[in-house]
Amino acid sequence: MDRQSFKTNVVTGPALLALSENVRGWQKRDCYQGLTDYLYGPANDRVCLLFGLRRTGKTTLLRQAVLDMPPEDAARTAYIKVTMQDTIADLNWDMMQLHSLGFRYVLLDEVTLMREFIDSAALLSDVYAAQGMKIVLSGTDSLGFWFALRQELYDRATAIHTTFIPYREHRRLLGIQSIDGYIRYGGTLRAGELAFEDAEVNASDATFRDDETTRQYIDTAICRNIQHSLACYEDGGHFRHLRSLYEAGELTGAIDRIIEDANHAFLVSVLTKEFRSHDLGLAARNLRKERDPEKRTDVLDKIDTATVTERLMHILDIRDRAAQTVDVTKAHVAEIKEYLIALDLIVDCPIETTEPDTEPVEHILIAQPGMRYCQAQALVYALMKDRLFSSLSERERTFVTERILEEVRGRMLEDIVLLETEKVLGERYKVCKLQFASGEFDMLIYDPRENDCAAFEIKHSRQAVPAQARHLRDKEKLALTQRRFGELVGRYVLYLGENMDMEDGILYRNAEGFLEALPQISLLPGLAVLPAIQMDEDEAPKPQMTM
Repeated sequence: MDRQSFKTNVVTGPALLALSENVRGWQKRDCYQGLTDYLYGPANDRVCLLFGLRRTGKTTLLRQAVLDMPPEDAARTAYIKVTMQDTIADLNWDMMQLHSLGFRYVLLDEVTLMREFIDSAALLSDVYAAQGMKIVLSGTDSLGFWFALRQELYDRATAIHTTFIPYREHRRLLGIQSIDGYIRYGGTLRAGELAFEDAEVNASDATFRDDETTRQYIDTAICRNIQHSLACYEDGGHFRHLRSLYEAGELTGAIDRIIEDANHAFLVSVLTKEFRSHDLGLAARNLRKERDPEKRTDVLDKIDTATVTERLMHILDIRDRAAQTVDVTKAHVAEIKEYLIALDLIVDCPIETTEPDTEPVEHILIAQPGMRYCQAQALVYALMKDRLFSSLSERERTFVTERILEEVRGRMLEDIVLLETEKVLGERYKVCKLQFASGEFDMLIYDPRENDCAAFEIKHSRQAVPAQARHLRDKEKLALTQRRFGELVGRYVLYLGENMDMEDGILYRNAEGFLEALPQISLLPGLAVLPAIQMDEDEAPKPQMTM
């Protein structure tokens, strides 16, 4: 084929097969079936949008689709790698040429780099898909696709999202065998590393290997994603309240601060008050009240908190109130949150109470755990630079830093279970935290059809101890729960140990097993038979409780 007849980078035939060869034998994403359903389904005048944040497998999915094609379909397939220099006029010319030559499948990669894409996307569905061509559009500017779906491509596109990679899929794709591995690496299909100052490690190709690469990922995959999409949409006329932050160069800092705090309190005060690390304060409180006297310490009360916090701010590239030239308002926060939800980066899973008329409390979960955990590692790195902290013995430093990270892992396990359960069961069940006047259930699953529910405590521990289930034994909490959510058919502790049935009816179940079984749960009617939290009677070990 005469390459000169095309104006964009069109790859076909043997060259396309060679381009795809490097992914042969790779595992496929769960969403791959949706791509093949579109390619080989009946013509429906729609295009397919394959979008998500960087390093979530989009280009790999396109190449795997080419490799799986019968030879006659592969011969009628074209792959176009769009560049910032390409225009919609160039693409239209090439699409006309491909159609006239009998090509049926066109894979457009990085299409959101084309500045005119959002406002001109309907050309592909209304003209070429309507003529029977199957067109897949892929790109990292997820927000651009989000805008296109609500404007140019409304009701004319099949959307496949790649950003969210659940534990079970991450484990299958990368072979990571524990929830801690997912906490450390989860979110993209590249693993991270712990060493912050090891040049050899930092040279490796990892997404969340240190504070700098995490900040770069947030900047390129999220902040630039938002900014480029807003700049391209309606010729830049859709910045709304964020224009002032964008023009002052402070939009990145505002987004980063929201991400750092999103798992706890997505409030406007987080951006306007003097920055204070939630992780540092939580670890200090827990170390002061540690039950084991040999581990109890007030060392975090003695360190130079102001200096450590300043160092942490530098690591995370977060602007403090004094450094901001533009005040961050509620409107800024609302718009940033709206776009982060559109990017599939965050999910709101509200905290409910036992009073039905009470407004739920916003609870934001992050879909990329590796990003969150790397920020916690940056805190530990900042601590290690503190003068007093550095004067401690090696054993004390190791204990305190590991305790901080253990607190983070525990809180992240709660969020991971809540997030993945909500994504799988959200349409059929109500999934939430349930808060009481004192204490809470880490997760409640309510079945509105059967009017029954199950309550969960989620613990990052391999040991079963009585305190883990204290709220599940509280008769007042159980009565309040049943008054609003119907019969309580199960009380569970999800932890990292073996499955056990306690004599008082509380069931201990392995959290990793629960996450692995989630896809099947949504197929079953009623909570009493959830496969992830049931087991055969002869398999149940005798109750064991560590005091």
